[in-house]
Amino acid sequence: MTQFRTTALVVGALLAILTLAAPGAAQTPAVNGPPDTYRIGAEDVLLISVWKNDAMTRTVPVRPDGKISLPLLNDVQAAGLTALELRGVLAQKLSDYMPGPEVSVIVLEVRSLKVSVLGEIARPGRYELRSWATVADVLAMAGGFTPFATRTKIVILRTDGSAMTRIPFNYNKLAGEQENFYLRNGDIVMVP
Repeated sequence: MTQFRTTALVVGALLAILTLAAPGAAQTPAVNGPPDTYRIGAEDVLLISVWKNDAMTRTVPVRPDGKISLPLLNDVQAAGLTALELRGVLAQKLSDYMPGPEVSVIVLEVRSLKVSVLGEIARPGRYELRSWATVADVLAMAGGFTPFATRTKIVILRTDGSAMTRIPFNYNKLAGEQENFYLRNGDIVMVP
């Protein structure tokens, strides 16, 4: 009885969120494939290597504010940049201290790509992804549906700036009409 009551509360909360989250938000089509380039995010771990300078070469985490800390340079914005873009920024800043610095940036660990799966799913929760994943991939990671899940009315909540977009997903039409699109960081998959 307790599990049934908890499930009923979760489903009620999900329906309230769906109703309030974006009453006028447009339902937009999803992107077909994964993004072409990876952008560094908070909590990622980077290897910053400066050729022939062991004192500057180090492994650094990206802080929640999106910055990394390095000797001489202090705080440098990393989140939102590609590894190549960050390499250029670091080389330019280091050129004040050394002639022609050769810098490389390697993303050692992807920790910033996170999605949430809520509702009638075996293991609801927040999932840290190591690479791009589709809606079906994340539903499988969450253990699949409970017997009470409404597979035809799944909704992906996606934040675009200050607006919340609702993207409908019909699991039953996955083999034909429904696109199995890639999720973005911060997406919420709601299974009523």
